[in-house]
Amino acid sequence: MNLIEINGLCKNFESFQLKNVSFSLEEGYIMGFIGRNGAGKSTTLKTMLNLMKNDGGEVKLCGLSIPKDELEIKNQVGYVFGGVDFYPEAKISRITNVTKSFYHEWDDVRYKELCERFEIDQNKKFKQLSAGMKVKYSVAVAMSHNPKLLILDEPTSGLDPAARDDLVLLFQEFVEDGAHSILFSTHITSDLEKCADYITYIKQGQILASTDRDSFRESYISVAGKKDQLTPDVEPKIIGLHTHQLGFEGLMKTEDKALAEKGGFEMASPTLEDIMIHIERR
Repeated sequence: MNLIEINGLCKNFESFQLKNVSFSLEEGYIMGFIGRNGAGKSTTLKTMLNLMKNDGGEVKLCGLSIPKDELEIKNQVGYVFGGVDFYPEAKISRITNVTKSFYHEWDDVRYKELCERFEIDQNKKFKQLSAGMKVKYSVAVAMSHNPKLLILDEPTSGLDPAARDDLVLLFQEFVEDGAHSILFSTHITSDLEKCADYITYIKQGQILASTDRDSFRESYISVAGKKDQLTPDVEPKIIGLHTHQLGFEGLMKTEDKALAEKGGFEMASPTLEDIMIHIERR
């Protein structure tokens, strides 16, 4: 079963448009949603959840339709967005008591487990939490009403490497039963190298790719060489070409590998970060 089905999603602003965004995600998997700042990641997520009204397209989450089944969807979906400040002067315990009243299946045991894992002090005011602890609290709340699907916007930003690693492990545990999924928007691609099964790449409001992580990475090769190796037939094939004193570097489609071999280029398998850097240099 697909827990996410997005078809032709559109949203129009004066200076930006989401253009026919479409992708899907089966249960049991983590999808990384990547693209530079301003590419449309947050707009897509908010429009999916009807926090922004769309201007076209269809959204189904957990088999239910937005906006028709919006109330039930929000019982089956946990979501975390950066910059949400809840009630700054309220204690964590008070915020939680108010929040849990909105959910049919709030699980106090699960909530306490997550708060212990994240070392969240229930007696602190929300404003007293660090940026990283605010994220951890938001994740604990999002995961405590037994959601089938998590939608996360930059959940690991503001966390130190050890805390990020713990959060990534938690996400892997969440999907390992094969019945849950996560859509994970982030610019920290190293986290996705550890946990993402699928990658969806958005640029200027349009989806460039939506496929499994390994296929996405294997569709490109990193290339490098000396400037005199750049010939008129191969230079246009190099994505995000960067020249420097010692030579050049860039990205090529794997389908053009024969040209790279013919040119005597150095070749390597790119990371997600390599791919993103060179695509955004276009």
